[in-house]
Amino acid sequence: MHSEFDIIGRYFQRTTTSVVLGIGDDAALIAATTGIELAISTDTLVCGKHFFPEADPYKLGHKSLAVNLSDMAAMGAKPRWALLTLTLPEGLVKQNIAWLSKFSDGFFALADLHQIELIGGDTTAGALNIGIQIIGEVTAGKALRRSGAKLDDDIWVSGQIGDAALALQHELRQFTLHPVEIEQCLPALLTPTARVELGQRLIGLAHSAIDISDGLMADLGHILTASGKAAWINLTDIPCSPVLRKYRQQSVAMSCLLAGGDDYELCFTAPKINRRKIETLAAELAISLNRIGEIYSGTGLIVKDAQGNTMTLETQGYDHFRI
Repeated sequence: MHSEFDIIGRYFQRTTTSVVLGIGDDAALIAATTGIELAISTDTLVCGKHFFPEADPYKLGHKSLAVNLSDMAAMGAKPRWALLTLTLPEGLVKQNIAWLSKFSDGFFALADLHQIELIGGDTTAGALNIGIQIIGEVTAGKALRRSGAKLDDDIWVSGQIGDAALALQHELRQFTLHPVEIEQCLPALLTPTARVELGQRLIGLAHSAIDISDGLMADLGHILTASGKAAWINLTDIPCSPVLRKYRQQSVAMSCLLAGGDDYELCFTAPKINRRKIETLAAELAISLNRIGEIYSGTGLIVKDAQGNTMTLETQGYDHFRI
């Protein structure tokens, strides 16, 4: 059986070059850079709440970092460093040590892709729980915020919305997808793509941004609340996969589209004058960027159907404490 320090040394300790001091002391040391602000965020994934106990550890290592990268993307920050806290069941460490190897491989594959160094954390025994703190850099005063939406801004969404939530409903046996359909939807749930480069390129183009983790309506609602604005969006303009579009008239699929969450796409607002630049950016990055609505004065969020009528909806975003 590995000790706490064996686990760290064998699976998670690497040489670091971008910090003054990395893993091995009571704290890491980062040298401040003039003209740069640090963007810092953290996320926790709890077994049985955020992932199934039998989840593929490689994909789980990927997702645990990806959801944090998405927070950096929403701020337009360049991710640089991460700290990892692992709470591991003793049985897993004793009987399934390969889990740690696969988890660390998935984590570092994504970290290496974005040139992120793991510089610290903690390891302890208990119910399986993964916590990551991520630190990024952004030019002082340039970070994208939720509070920046302006009157008459376009509302944009990257990628496709709803597949992750639809896949989860299938896995929970609340909805049935055909084998080829679940194969198409599962990657969105298990190995999401954080729009890191997009977020950085939106600085100077977008007024506000947020990543869609709790559902489109809820997260766009956070922008509206922080900015003191209202918005309308067109249901038919919300980008979704052919699988979700097929089932969109069913209440479960509609809820996945509007409130399912776990998408980790970016929702952002930008002035109309930047439409062409944003379309050009989409082509450069080979990312789908779609205008779905507009900011106006007032409060609240209106969803319009294909005929332009206001829809009555009961969907809400994800909330850990909502019963």
